[in-house]
Amino acid sequence: MTRTQGDLASLSRFVFRAPDWSASLFLSLLVAAVAGLAAFDSQFALNDAYQGMVYIGVPTVVAAFTTPWVDRRLGGRLTYNRSALLALACEVLVVVIVVLAALVAVVAGFGQAFIVDALIMALGVVFGVRLFVVMAVSRRSLLVATVPASIQTLVAAVLVFVYSGAARYLDVGGPLVDTYLARSAVAPPELLVVRPADFAVLGAICVVYALAVQLFLITIDRPWRRNLGVSVLDFVGGFIGHIAEGSRELEEFFGQLGEDAVVPVTVLGVRRADGTEKARFVLPMIHPGPMGEIGGGNLPERVARSTDGLAFPPHATAGHDFNLVTEREVDTLLEAAETAHDRIDYASEATPGLREQEGDSKLLGQAIGEDALVVGTHAPAFADDVDFSVGLSTAAEARVSGIRNVMLVDAHNCNDGLAGDDLGHVVPGSRRSFDMMEAAGRLGERLSNAERRPLSVGVAWDETDWEPKDGIGPLGVRVAVFEVGNGDDRTRTAYVLVDGNNMEPGLREELLAAVEADTAEVMTTDTHIVNTMEADNQVGGAIDTDDLVSLVEDLVSEAVDDCEPVEAGMAVEHAEVTVFGNDRTETLASTANAMIQMGGALLLAVLGGSMAVSLLVFLLAG
Repeated sequence: MTRTQGDLASLSRFVFRAPDWSASLFLSLLVAAVAGLAAFDSQFALNDAYQGMVYIGVPTVVAAFTTPWVDRRLGGRLTYNRSALLALACEVLVVVIVVLAALVAVVAGFGQAFIVDALIMALGVVFGVRLFVVMAVSRRSLLVATVPASIQTLVAAVLVFVYSGAARYLDVGGPLVDTYLARSAVAPPELLVVRPADFAVLGAICVVYALAVQLFLITIDRPWRRNLGVSVLDFVGGFIGHIAEGSRELEEFFGQLGEDAVVPVTVLGVRRADGTEKARFVLPMIHPGPMGEIGGGNLPERVARSTDGLAFPPHATAGHDFNLVTEREVDTLLEAAETAHDRIDYASEATPGLREQEGDSKLLGQAIGEDALVVGTHAPAFADDVDFSVGLSTAAEARVSGIRNVMLVDAHNCNDGLAGDDLGHVVPGSRRSFDMMEAAGRLGERLSNAERRPLSVGVAWDETDWEPKDGIGPLGVRVAVFEVGNGDDRTRTAYVLVDGNNMEPGLREELLAAVEADTAEVMTTDTHIVNTMEADNQVGGAIDTDDLVSLVEDLVSEAVDDCEPVEAGMAVEHAEVTVFGNDRTETLASTANAMIQMGGALLLAVLGGSMAVSLLVFLLAG
């Protein structure tokens, strides 16, 4: 992961699930009631709360229910959950602006007209916000999006018009007008200062904000179309859909960026003497990202649900360019894994675990029949993902001496988060890439020549009480112990797999010290489920590491007790999937980061200009 990719990954902290529309509406009425208590003074608290729910809450409720209905009939796709969330956010925005205006009025001695002007300004801002969201979600033109976007502002304006008695300034009258359009007698006195001209001002302000939204979108959209060939509205709309109700629209956006790729899917199967599966290591050569359950973010759990024996889905040598664009691509990988599993040639003998090191690069390898399981790490030095091409080259070096198939695992077990400019990505041409290949060549030769002896395997698993917010995914901690030989010549190699995304520095060494085995390695799955909380929510950052060490120690002991004679073997199948593609992640990250950095300044400039024009409208109208 590069620095810019790390910045993009930090967007995952905004990924959450909005409540059901009913919960949003309940909260909006509660906010309206509290605002009514603060804004009105009728000597009766319940009446003040009721008026707040009428003048503030009713526009929110109407907008929440009618906006999706109108939007869908105009070709949009706004849902009720999103609409309710948007209406609530806009209500809070109005309350905040009006409360701030009231405080300024008290301090500066302004009259009620100042607060009304602030209300008009707030309703204009609400229209602008809703217009941006509707255009982003529904991908509609400015004129079409104006219709559903204006509902909350329009309903609020109608209520103010009717209950302020503004109709009395017009040259109209009659029983119908007095009954339905002039109800100032039952309205709070705070609204009696409203004049018909104020509604003309509101209309003018809405036009200003509509033009500002269009200008803002055109400006920030240009680099996206030039660099990626897609619209920023596709990204914003997909992101809003994901946080509002967990939709897959963000995957549709990523699908427009994707490139076809052929990736190896390596499977190591372990079966008992009766033919039942005891364990299965599954390693698709992709990256389990980009975040949450989007793309391949939940790949480890999907793999675990697809196997009969205890599943071990470690991290492959692949970076963010090999993120799957949609979760549907996971099915393709699982089918390839099943095909590979059916083609396994099993053997009952294996070599002891052997280690090789070159520079910071450390490899633990164990041959099983004619195949080999190899786990790489750079701990205690910091490292992140190993590039796809580096992994292919390293595995090829290990096969030179006669190894048939190599499952090359990136242990992904020591990093310092997103700190610093270099996040430890092992790229082609780097010193570490050559160190890995050099060590793999020597290790492959040693494994080819090593004596093979009878193999026994034991496994253990604890789902743990930790959750993704603690840096631990649903697979918890899994241990496999490979015993080779019998009696005094017996050796044990332990593989510890933690369902998390990398590890805090030093934790790997603490865990290895607690493992009673001749050789061992600690791995993480690199699941991105944990990154819906924080971009660098690593194993050991939020939990008591002593508890994890104790758990691993117990699981290794349990796996040793579970050891029994087995057969094991490996096969590789190639799958065609759609991934982000070479350099697309970096381009997306740099473009998104530039939009965030420059977009904020641009937004302030556009908003400031819009407010300046709005103030000019107020002065001219006054």
